[in-house]
Amino acid sequence: MMRILFKRKEILLLLVFAISYMGCDTKNEVEADIDQINADFELIRFDKIFGSASASDLPALKQNYPLFFPKMYHDSVWKAKMNDTLQIQLNQAVLEVFPSEEKLEDELHALFQHIDYYFPEFKIPTVYTTTSDVDYRTRIIATDSILIIELDTYLGSDHPFYQGISKYIVNNMRPGMIAQDVATAYSKRFIEVPRTRRLLDQMVYFGKQLYLKDLWVPRTPDHEKIGYSEAEFQWALDNEQYIWRHFVENELIYSNEPKLSGRFIDPAPFSKFNLEIDNESPGMVGRFIGWMIVRSYVKNNDVSLDQLMRISPDELYKNSKYKPRK
Repeated sequence: MMRILFKRKEILLLLVFAISYMGCDTKNEVEADIDQINADFELIRFDKIFGSASASDLPALKQNYPLFFPKMYHDSVWKAKMNDTLQIQLNQAVLEVFPSEEKLEDELHALFQHIDYYFPEFKIPTVYTTTSDVDYRTRIIATDSILIIELDTYLGSDHPFYQGISKYIVNNMRPGMIAQDVATAYSKRFIEVPRTRRLLDQMVYFGKQLYLKDLWVPRTPDHEKIGYSEAEFQWALDNEQYIWRHFVENELIYSNEPKLSGRFIDPAPFSKFNLEIDNESPGMVGRFIGWMIVRSYVKNNDVSLDQLMRISPDELYKNSKYKPRK
């Protein structure tokens, strides 16, 4: 009898190992296919070009890069900017952090390959890097053909230029977050926008964004995909069941109360349960829960990526079989 039990355990272990190996093998095959995709693009360091230009170069700059010179502004504005002390310091800071383009090009190339693999209709953009007077609200601008990256918003969390900006914001103003933010910007182009603003709608919407990051930047740690520190991500994992129970018991999941976005979805120093644990929690726990729900749905349903992007929050949640970690 004991020998039979041991054999059964051995068989189960072999099955688990075989399934795990097959899963890894499939992932390796996918990554091998992705590596073959041509995702070459042009990267133009407009920050360098403008930073090294003089007033006499302005006519040529305007002709070659009209995108950055709105006609509503007189030439005197650009000439003043070229000689502005703060702008010169900003240009120098960007050059110190980003002396070359090689690493950024490699990261974006890998990202574009992954996006193209999962969404063949994706068009590789021309990439421009520039400065924006540290406007961290618009770090990335993505269109069908152009991608603009404001490098002065990625100088490093402890950079002197960021004094006065809230810590939860500057924590992600570092070079390593550029590819993450670009992925976020492009994910919005493929996800069906919810028609209502219930908490569930927002959780699933951002959960889909984060799931696309699972596919597009697979080598990135989960905590960086959502913009958490390791400790913040661990807190979310450890308290997943509590967070979910709070949503259920307080009937928040289907609520369209406007304040719920600020409490659980929007970037913030912490989430607002209105309890003592608030200061221990990271912000955006609603996005985290939405991510876990989407992952559970994908695990338990045979669905194409296109269908996943279009499926309604209610149907996705209903069929996700989501159960929070205990």
